[in-house]
Amino acid sequence: MKKFKKVLAVFLSTVMAFSMSACNNSEKSAVKDNSVYRKLYSKEVTSMNYLTESGVSSNKICANVVDCLVEYDQYGNIMPSLAESWEHNDDMTEWTFHIRKGVKWVDKNGSAVADVTANDWVSAAVYVNDARNDSDIQYMYNTGAIVRNAQQYYDYTAYLLKAEKLGVSEGKDAVDADGKIVKAVAPVKTEDIGVKAVDDYTLVYTLEQPCPFFLSVLSYTSYMPVYGPFLKEKGSSFGIDNDSILYNGAYILSSFEPQHEHVLTKNQSYWDKGNVLIEKIHEIYNVEGGNIAVRMYQNGEIDCAEISSDLIDSMMKDEATKNIIHRARLDSSFSYFFCFNFDPQFDGIYEPDNWKLAVNNENFRKSIMYGLDRVRALRVSDSYNPENMLNNTITPSNFAAAAGKDYTQYDALKAYTNGDSFDKDKALAARDAAKKELSDAGASFPVKILMPYNPSMTNWGKECQVIEQQLEGLLGNDYIDIIVEAGPETGFLSNVRMSGKYALLKCNWGADYSDPQTWSEPFSKGRKYGFWEKSTDDNTAALYNKYTEMVLSAASIYNDDEKRYTAFAEAEAMLIDHAIAVPYSISGSDDYMICRLNPMEGEYAPYGVALWRYKYKKLYDTSMSMEEFQAAYKNWMKERDAVLANKK
Repeated sequence: MKKFKKVLAVFLSTVMAFSMSACNNSEKSAVKDNSVYRKLYSKEVTSMNYLTESGVSSNKICANVVDCLVEYDQYGNIMPSLAESWEHNDDMTEWTFHIRKGVKWVDKNGSAVADVTANDWVSAAVYVNDARNDSDIQYMYNTGAIVRNAQQYYDYTAYLLKAEKLGVSEGKDAVDADGKIVKAVAPVKTEDIGVKAVDDYTLVYTLEQPCPFFLSVLSYTSYMPVYGPFLKEKGSSFGIDNDSILYNGAYILSSFEPQHEHVLTKNQSYWDKGNVLIEKIHEIYNVEGGNIAVRMYQNGEIDCAEISSDLIDSMMKDEATKNIIHRARLDSSFSYFFCFNFDPQFDGIYEPDNWKLAVNNENFRKSIMYGLDRVRALRVSDSYNPENMLNNTITPSNFAAAAGKDYTQYDALKAYTNGDSFDKDKALAARDAAKKELSDAGASFPVKILMPYNPSMTNWGKECQVIEQQLEGLLGNDYIDIIVEAGPETGFLSNVRMSGKYALLKCNWGADYSDPQTWSEPFSKGRKYGFWEKSTDDNTAALYNKYTEMVLSAASIYNDDEKRYTAFAEAEAMLIDHAIAVPYSISGSDDYMICRLNPMEGEYAPYGVALWRYKYKKLYDTSMSMEEFQAAYKNWMKERDAVLANKK
């Protein structure tokens, strides 16, 4: 068995040394009174059922009131939480967690209700995977890490639901209102699900296949514990207010008055209350918060004000605010990249057949990749530090690390990570080569490039216009004709990207777990990102088949992180080498604020709920300036690299 405890003491001493250093980085001194942190909110929570809800507003509360098996330090290292230690078998299909003793479930008044035991994770797994509970986050039991029989139990309960509605006996096929056959599903018992409480403080997850990144899956709300008897008692009312959930986390939701206030109060029975530095979180409802938050901060009424992109320029010129504005912590949970569509389904006016010839020409794709000035485009949303948002690979930097270094610094990706794909000379050379090759193939010029955008997304349309002008200006409007077109405000995803009604489109993908495998998923069959598996061109088809083989081979490596990451890096580099997709940015391009919290403090993980937790954070006298943020961010990256190096 691979044991966690053996390395814990050494690792903790290394992390704590760097954590102490980082806490003293800011030029701002911490205030003596950390009692209350005040902020506005404008969207009310509809449910706090953390086992079913995927909404950000709900999860931001639940992240602070219920603990997971694991948590994170400020550099993204996994640490013990409600599991004091853990081990796995040799092929990583069985993970055993030793639950912390003495932790209590408490009510909104802080009164003890029950002990937290291993049974609470079994109760959660059964509830989440029962289709009758309609959980938005059930997929986490069947994505990357596949818990044995979890999906089978979900499918069985989904069949029972349909059979009941159609008045069909269990075990019988049925026909629904649309004439579709509903096939009977073999029974699966709750005890068949691969989540077992060996005893009150020993929890075992059994997986269908080896999973080296399973720990990172455990910080999603669908893997949070729940006290079974209380869940059964509340039934469908579980999570509707602060009386209908129990608490074992850093805070208790002591007051929940919809469209008025939320008050999170420090849990005095919390197992690690010494690291809960802010006594109370007071969230004040105001639907106009975006317009009045800055004034309220200046009046001393709140401690944090988010700044919309249309106000940032004027506020940076205002003596009263320019030195207290900074950006939010950079978010690597989403990667943005441009997809070329190899199976166009748009109207004939945009010449789909001609586009097929162009998109299957590698030099044509490279002319776009090398020709795209990403910094210029990102300046639309972030005129001060657009370089911060650049993402030179599909997988963002500071996302995953192994063998002492960040994944994006592995040999196959290092040159991309430390460089810039924008290169005028390469773009023009690729254009000239593409012109000849495409002319010989019978293509016509300029090649029409349909580039739609969602008009409900701030700045996306303007960004597309900048890209149109910049690329046509560099490559020539006799070579390309970029057609910027507004798509529907609602249903954009299904009507445009998933329907293939574009030639070139900015797409994104969000991480589900801490492993480069998660970033390969958009380019796998059936994901409807670029549709390159549908290309009838021999060269493109060969690239797709080769990439698929490389990803499958990388995913099969579970007992050597360095080899696994090396293999995934080589597969990802192949995507960029052949310009199948063009890396663009990470998310959060317009996230500026005035806030008395240090963005570099607190837990860090670009997936799950860690970034929303207040544990380890403290209040400062005033807000950081932009310069102080940049210095703190650079220092954080330096310290993270040092921590990674010490983990070799």
